[in-house]
Amino acid sequence: MKLHIMGCHAATPSMKGHPTSQILEIRDHIFLIDCGEGTQVQLRRHKVKFSRINHIFISHLHGDHFFGLPGLISTFQLLGREKELHVYGPERIKEVILLLLRVGNSWTGFQLVFHELTSAISEVIFEDEKVKVSTIPLKHRVYTNGFLFEEKPKERGLNMEAVGRYKVDKAYFKNIKKGKDALSHKGENIPNKDLTFDPPVPKTYAYCSDTAYDETKISWISGADILYHEATFLSTEASLASKTGHSTAKEAALIARLAGVKKLILGHFSTRYKDKNLFLKEAQPVFPSTELAEDGKVFEL
Repeated sequence: MKLHIMGCHAATPSMKGHPTSQILEIRDHIFLIDCGEGTQVQLRRHKVKFSRINHIFISHLHGDHFFGLPGLISTFQLLGREKELHVYGPERIKEVILLLLRVGNSWTGFQLVFHELTSAISEVIFEDEKVKVSTIPLKHRVYTNGFLFEEKPKERGLNMEAVGRYKVDKAYFKNIKKGKDALSHKGENIPNKDLTFDPPVPKTYAYCSDTAYDETKISWISGADILYHEATFLSTEASLASKTGHSTAKEAALIARLAGVKKLILGHFSTRYKDKNLFLKEAQPVFPSTELAEDGKVFEL
């Protein structure tokens, strides 16, 4: 699992910082999470293949989280895309995108599939044999969801030394990797644990932006390997954070501690702060395993 930060700043773009956008590489999928202005430029800068993006997750309809989407869809069309594109986001996102396409008379040659979200409770919105994606309802000024990405368990690894020792026929290999026992060349039953290695522990990534401090989401993100949580403000502006539906670095750290996550990544920084290390200094006493997001930075599990 790799998390690429394309942009991690709040509201207004700047020469040194882009609005929110991320790429998550997980089990052969390339998921785009939010799509602020300049996202496609960042994708090119960091050599992300546009053709591999088939699922886009939009947290809410504030411009710094989706204004880059119409341009990206237009570029997909110019590049001759044929594969369908799935967009998951709040109700009316389809209306907004299709209006821009209609006004510009620039319809796509590929199928746009919108999955509009309205639920106030967590729901599974994507699932295949490798990955499950669920919403994380967030507390913001408009309807907002975070997203929980969960790997599914991989097949067990074959212990080829043991397989050779028991002279197990290759015909059993597929079932062995699925956890079944097998027969030796003598017809003896060999327990699966004697023929395989445990697969890697599945990883989870929880994305939470934008949101006020809210402990109700803890049950959905509990134990996540990585939590990305917005930290628009420092505690000196706590009243402003509450008023605007955002969090402070200290509040994000407290959520991470209560949820028992393994690592916290802070992002969505207000441009009012010139020294981002102040966010780290505020959060680490509460939750030591805290890092700062940075445009272009890659976090790998």
